[in-house]
Amino acid sequence: AGELLKLYAKRKYEKGVAYSPIDGYFRDFEAGFEYEETADQVKAIEDVLQDMYQPNPMDRLICGDVGYGKTEVALRASFLAVNNGKQVAVLVPTTILAEQHYATFSKRYERYPINIACLSRFRPVRQQKQIIEHLKAGKLDIVVGTHRLLQKDIAFKDLGLLVLDEEQRFGVKHKEKLKRLKHNVDVLTLTATPIPRTLHMSLLGIRDISIISTPPEFRQSIITYISEFNDDLISAAIRKELKRNGQIFFVHNNILSISKIARKLQDLVPEARLDIAHGQMS
Repeated sequence: AGELLKLYAKRKYEKGVAYSPIDGYFRDFEAGFEYEETADQVKAIEDVLQDMYQPNPMDRLICGDVGYGKTEVALRASFLAVNNGKQVAVLVPTTILAEQHYATFSKRYERYPINIACLSRFRPVRQQKQIIEHLKAGKLDIVVGTHRLLQKDIAFKDLGLLVLDEEQRFGVKHKEKLKRLKHNVDVLTLTATPIPRTLHMSLLGIRDISIISTPPEFRQSIITYISEFNDDLISAAIRKELKRNGQIFFVHNNILSISKIARKLQDLVPEARLDIAHGQMS
């Protein structure tokens, strides 16, 4: 805790980059957002932009449920950074999330001369090397990646913004390496489930926090039922979902007995097309 406090105190006094205010180009990008922003989202975007106009490095936590529009906040912050000639790193905990963010960023930026790449272990080694070279040379504006971005061979020409998605899913070692990256750059953290320490630091005022608590228009709220294991209930739930042409994830927590559970499900709902996937399969 002492170390963290020192780090945050140091950042408060350090000079970062004061970005120049938004222009027509930015307004044009904003208009490309296909949804109506919620009041909380607008406030969060304003908070982030105001932070970026200040010479002190930003350290803001955006807290909001899945699908509440945190990514759009990051997209606009990234646009401002790139518009000011800086590079952006988007750090995510899993390869799947990296690919998802890469697709979102590419789609939103397709009308603009912004170079984006995705760096994870799914990319061929040759491609990884090329991305790393382009980062050093400043040919890449935005890189979306997993903790592959924290390895020693990564260097940026001029990093201005670090977007950190779901910080609590990075280990202690990753966080140590993150501190090196964080030096003097603006940091924007997105989370749906903040760890107590992160939340506590925000409440103490060591870090700034913006909360997006309004769901987007027409969003169906997620309903969770907790009940005992019951064959009739399970088959009824599965059939209800199949009836609307939906898909079902049945999550089981033990690889040894997963086949047994799969057979049981197949007996309960013979008409369902069923398969097994788990982390120890190649």
